Amino acid sequence: MRLSFTARLALLAIGLALISSLTLAGFVWQQTHDDAIGALRRDANEQVDTLFAAWRSGGVPAVERAVAAAREGDDTLIAEVVDAQGVRIAGIGPDKVTIDLPEGRGPFRIGRIGASGDWAAQEAGVVVRQIGRDYLVGGRLLDDWERAQRTIERALLLAVLIAVVLGILGGLLLARYVSRRLDRIAGTVDAVAAGDLTRRVPASGRDAFDRLAYRINGMLDRIDRLMGELRVVTDSIAHDLRSPIARLRARAETAVTTEDPVQREAALAGLMTETDLVTRMLSVLLEISRTEAAGRDAFAPTDPATLIEALADLYEPAAEEAGLAFETVIGSRPSIPVPLHRELLSQALANLIDNAMRHGADGGRIVLGMTVEAAGLCLSVADSGAGIAEADRAEALRRFGRLDRARSLPGAGLGLALADAVARLHGGRLELGDNAPGLVAMLVLPLPA
Repeated sequence: MRLSFTARLALLAIGLALISSLTLAGFVWQQTHDDAIGALRRDANEQVDTLFAAWRSGGVPAVERAVAAAREGDDTLIAEVVDAQGVRIAGIGPDKVTIDLPEGRGPFRIGRIGASGDWAAQEAGVVVRQIGRDYLVGGRLLDDWERAQRTIERALLLAVLIAVVLGILGGLLLARYVSRRLDRIAGTVDAVAAGDLTRRVPASGRDAFDRLAYRINGMLDRIDRLMGELRVVTDSIAHDLRSPIARLRARAETAVTTEDPVQREAALAGLMTETDLVTRMLSVLLEISRTEAAGRDAFAPTDPATLIEALADLYEPAAEEAGLAFETVIGSRPSIPVPLHRELLSQALANLIDNAMRHGADGGRIVLGMTVEAAGLCLSVADSGAGIAEADRAEALRRFGRLDRARSLPGAGLGLALADAVARLHGGRLELGDNAPGLVAMLVLPLPA
């Protein structure tokens, strides 16, 4: 049976809680065990040192006095003198020890030291030291230590059980939370797939799901805007092509039906003009589509000043021929080459210059400029014409968005849309401003960090 993602997430949380609890409990148990053993070892060694000092000062009677002084209220004490066969001579302990009697001072050991009575039922931690032909045996029974150890183990077991229960609850809550958030995203995606492009994923915080929701909503905004633009473009194409196609048909009809050679020639010339207009509109539309679909593979490090100078060399004679002054102003330059799509950026600036030449005032001036500001690289084209009112600038940037006074001039209303698409391809924007008088169109592009 294949578990769902949320079920696996819950099991993962429970497993992590169990593993962490067992690891922590094992660490605590090991530390308490080592500390207890260490304390018992130090106590046994100190006790044997005390008995040895007493033996050196007064022999076995002195040892007996020391044991008598130390045994008060202590039922776990082991302190005795045994002979080479392990038989008790004096002190407290089994009548006969069953442990090995080493030469000199033996290591601390834990085990049963007697074969009969309570000494055979309980373990003890002891140290043995040779004194002449006899031995000192000092240490303690593990009864109290074992009880303390069992108490700790029960507490640790209870802590592990509590941690497992909390882990299960936490896993279930986590699975429910994740499932609810994913259901919201899935519901929005399903609604959008069904055609409701207005639906958005609810998001109000800054956690991972909210960040995902913001990105999905941004993508949906982009899709919604593109779909809106597609509808506008479709309507605009139908609207804007209807007139030139109607004129095409009328001129073609005139050329076919008229017998006057002059009228036929005029009709054919008009036919070619209308055909060029339709062809130009379709070409620009294709350029915009290619721009929006273009990747950054064609970007190359470019000195934007050389691009501006090349455009100035190309358009300055045409502007002067049209009776316009042409000026190039290059301010601050970027310190390093900027990754640009040189061909598309040149096309965008050429469109802006062409607009300035068509809409600029007769005898006016066109300024092609470049500067670096806090917002990034700014490439601008300014004219001294009538400009565009602030309320009309959004309409001017829309595809086929032609203002009323521009409808008397040839054009399809796609030049600014293409420049805007190129700016967005570079991660920037196209801004329209007031040149007082005239229009300034500025491509603001980000600079590499």
